[in-house]
Amino acid sequence: MSGAAERRERLRATAAERGLDAVLVTNLLNVRYLTGFAGSNGALLLRTDGPDLFGTDGRYTTQAGTQVPDLELLVDRATVPALAGEAVRAGAGRLGYESHEVTVDGLAQVERVLADAAAGGTVPDLVSVRRAVEELRAVKDDDEVDALRRACAVADQALAELAAEGALRPGRTELEVGRELDARMLALGAEAPSFETIVATGANSAIPHHRPDRTVLAGGDLLKLDFGATVDGYHSDMTRTLVLGHAADWQRDVHALVAEAQAAGRAALAVGADVVAVDAASRDVIAAAGHAHHFPHGLGHGVGLEIHEAPGIGPLGAGRLTAGMTVTVEPGVYLPGHGGVRIEDTLVVTADAPELLTLTSKELLVL
Repeated sequence: MSGAAERRERLRATAAERGLDAVLVTNLLNVRYLTGFAGSNGALLLRTDGPDLFGTDGRYTTQAGTQVPDLELLVDRATVPALAGEAVRAGAGRLGYESHEVTVDGLAQVERVLADAAAGGTVPDLVSVRRAVEELRAVKDDDEVDALRRACAVADQALAELAAEGALRPGRTELEVGRELDARMLALGAEAPSFETIVATGANSAIPHHRPDRTVLAGGDLLKLDFGATVDGYHSDMTRTLVLGHAADWQRDVHALVAEAQAAGRAALAVGADVVAVDAASRDVIAAAGHAHHFPHGLGHGVGLEIHEAPGIGPLGAGRLTAGMTVTVEPGVYLPGHGGVRIEDTLVVTADAPELLTLTSKELLVL
């Protein structure tokens, strides 16, 4: 059984537990997760008693034949309404749908289609499945972890090559460094950067999500790089903070503090650990040093087909870690007007110690 087929069986079990006859999956990333389809128009009608039906339009018939060879194909430009009609014809009494994805107008259209298809008979009840597929996606299977490993390896190598070639040097702009880092990841096999690469130098490094601009790198600056590569649809995420030229004592002190906090957060990643407690393990280190107000964001997040997905690891998070969850640990200390440090890794929660996927050294690198 393929990985996608196994994932559909997990969703089928969830649907059966909720008393659903079928589920209409319309979120494109969820469709990709469950079928392997990577086009821009696709949906899945999953039935608790099978067979499932994949829908797309005429632009993607060849792609669907390659990526979704194991499912019956319905070709219709109005993919979602067409699948809803098929649910009625299959006798579904309770039809699950992704309420967080369907618009008000879209829901009204599906309701009309169901009523018309029922032709005066029993119209299926529409039941929200909420984020049932996203909950499944939080736990990665072996194929997904392999894709994440490869995405992290591309990012590791790209940074190593730029550093070795002297590309991270005074006189260049943040934009130049960011574009070269992106280009290097693409050259190494990435489909795309995972997100807009963050390059923040000097005082800009104190801005957690600074967008690179024409600020020129200067000697003595902190240089924060937050970036990732996408491989087979899966994202990596890593942050390293460097110093250009001589490192001042305060820069070494802040980096050492963040490194200590990051190590504490990594050590707290364990099966059954409460996500709030994992955040606290790292946050308490920073707070004890008097910098609680200089760490304004959560400790981490899940990463996979999206760069930010479940679980969220922070003071307002909920739930416990499970083996197979792939998450980031990324504490930071940001001193407005001076500079900031963030250290971030992507890791897999396992029954033993977490597996580290981003392997670039976390030592303070002075270039």
